[in-house]
Amino acid sequence: MTIGPGPKSPTGPRAHPLSAPAPAPDTSPRVITLVVNGAPLTVTVKPYDVLLDVLRERLNLTGSKRGCDMGTCGCCTVHVDGRPRLSCLTLALDCAGKSVTTIEGLRAGAELDSLQRCFAEAGGSQCGFCTPGFIMTARALLDANPDPDEGEIREAISGNVCRCTGYVKIIEAIRLAAAAERSAAPARAK
Repeated sequence: MTIGPGPKSPTGPRAHPLSAPAPAPDTSPRVITLVVNGAPLTVTVKPYDVLLDVLRERLNLTGSKRGCDMGTCGCCTVHVDGRPRLSCLTLALDCAGKSVTTIEGLRAGAELDSLQRCFAEAGGSQCGFCTPGFIMTARALLDANPDPDEGEIREAISGNVCRCTGYVKIIEAIRLAAAAERSAAPARAK
């Protein structure tokens, strides 16, 4: 019995099919257009840039916060085409051509969104770090369900973490905003 390499292939030594080096990923910058808070903006991004970094570092929209970088705290929540997304886990390239709304975009001129106003009035934020994420999550809830009960509010905000409060004032603020929006709706319809 002979121990050693087997016979050579007529075309040379065989390489294992998985040992071939993979081609290097294309990391060249790309220019994309986003509609951010209603304004079309063109920005250069790399394929691995997350939306949070583009918003904060390139567009100077610092309301969305970096809390965990793992999608577990909700501090970075924004809306992409009207749906809440964790901007720390969302590639900026995936948002090309889409509408992105940040906490800064909820306000209409000098008028705060009802959730922003109610969070301030009800004491729904203490240090304020998590507040933008809670408000963006709650905005998606109220857009889909203008009259949520407490259980629905708790379920909606279950992906958001506040290290300062016991959530009581946050839930109260969301309930106040929902009531304010429902009472204002008939007035707007007239």
